[in-house]
Amino acid sequence: MEKQKKWYSWYLDFNLLYRILIGLVLGVVFGFLFKEKMLWVTPFGDLFVRLLKMIMMPLILSTLIVGVSSINPAKLGKIGIRIVVLYLITSAVAVVIGLGMGAIFRPSAELSGFTEAAGRDANVPVISQILLNIVPTNVAQVIVNEAILAVIFFALVFGFALSFLRHSSDTRLKNAAEVVYNFFDGIAEVMMLITKGIMQYAPIGVLALVAVVFATNGPKAIGALGVVTAACFIGFALHIIIVYCGLIKIYGGLNLKRFTSDAKEPFFTALVTRSSNSTLPVTMQAAEKLGVHKDVYSFSLPLGATINMDGNAIYQGVCATFIALTVWGHGFTISQMSIIVLTATLASIGAAGVPGAGVIILLMVLDSIGIQITAGSMVAGAYAMILGIDALLDMGRTALNVTGDLVCTTVVAKKINELDMTKWN
Repeated sequence: MEKQKKWYSWYLDFNLLYRILIGLVLGVVFGFLFKEKMLWVTPFGDLFVRLLKMIMMPLILSTLIVGVSSINPAKLGKIGIRIVVLYLITSAVAVVIGLGMGAIFRPSAELSGFTEAAGRDANVPVISQILLNIVPTNVAQVIVNEAILAVIFFALVFGFALSFLRHSSDTRLKNAAEVVYNFFDGIAEVMMLITKGIMQYAPIGVLALVAVVFATNGPKAIGALGVVTAACFIGFALHIIIVYCGLIKIYGGLNLKRFTSDAKEPFFTALVTRSSNSTLPVTMQAAEKLGVHKDVYSFSLPLGATINMDGNAIYQGVCATFIALTVWGHGFTISQMSIIVLTATLASIGAAGVPGAGVIILLMVLDSIGIQITAGSMVAGAYAMILGIDALLDMGRTALNVTGDLVCTTVVAKKINELDMTKWN
C-alpha cells in the first residue's frame, strides 16, 4: 500500500534552491510593501542565524577530524603530498582573488535600523602573534571561546595522528583508533543531519532576514546584492582563466582544448546539483576519459570533494569584504587579510560536502576577524543579504570546486607519469 504523504511534503519535496530564491523574492516584496509592519518577523530571522552559529563549532571540529583521518598515510607519498599541497595553494590563491574582487568592486550597503555595537572593529594582533595563537594552550578553552584558527589547528593535528593509528600494524592501536574515528564520524553525521534540517528552515529564515533589511532600507539594498554577485562570478571566471588554465597549459604542459572537452560535463553537473559529492561519479568518469590512472583519481577526487573549495574561498573573500565595508566602512588590514586566507583555506578541509557549507564557513571567517553576528546588529543585516543570494552563488562556486579537483588531479597525474598521454593525441 502506498504510504500517505504528510501535509508538508510539498514543501520538502520542492527544490531547496528554488525555495530559498522564493524566500529572497518574497522578503524583498514584503519588505517594500509593508515596511515597518514587517518587523514582527525579526525573531524568525534571528532564529536562523542562531541555529547556524549553534552547529558551527561541533560541525567543523568533527568534519575536520574525520576528513583528515580518512587520508591514508601510505598514500601521502608521491600522490598525496602533491595533491594536498596543490589543493591548499589553489584555495589560498582563490581567497586572495576573492579579496581582490572585493577591493575592486567594493560591495557595500548603507543599512539603517540596526545596532552597530556587534560590528565594530576588533583589535587584530600582528601576524607573528596570529601564527603563535594558532597553537592552543587549552583545547577546551579555545572551543568554548570559538577561537577558530586554534580549533582548526587542533583538529588537523588530531586527525593526522588518528590517521596514522588507524593504519597501524598494531591491532590494539588500530582498533582503538577505529573506535575514536567512528565516534567523530557519528558526530559528523549527526551534525550534517542537523545542518540539513536547518537548511530546510533556510527559506523562512532568509525571507524574514531579507524582509527586515528591505523594510528598513528600501531599494538601496538591491544594488549591493548585484555587485556582490558580479564580483563573485567574475572572480570565479578569473580563477579558471589564471589558475586552472595556467596549471593545465604551463605547469602541466597539456592541451587546454582537450581538457575542456571532458571537463565541461562535471562542470555543468556541479552547476545544477550544487554538490561536489553528487558530481563525483561524473568527475571520475571525466578523469578516466582524460587518461588519469585509477589509483590516482580514486584517491585525489574524493579527497578534493572534501578539502578543495576554491569557489567557496572566492565567495568568502568577496562576502567578508562586503560585510566589513557595510559595517566598518573600510576594508581589511594586512593582518586581517592573513587571518581570512588562513581561516578560509584551513576550514575548507572537511566541510565541502556539508549542505550550506559556504554560509557556515563565512560565519567562521567573520568570527576570526572579530566580526560577531548577533541578533539585531548591522552585521546580521548584511549577513542576511548574503544568505538571500547564497543559493545562486553556490551554483558557481560548486562548479569551480569540481573543476579544480579535476585540474589538480590531471596535473599531478602528468607530473608523476600516471597519465595516459595516448588519450591526448
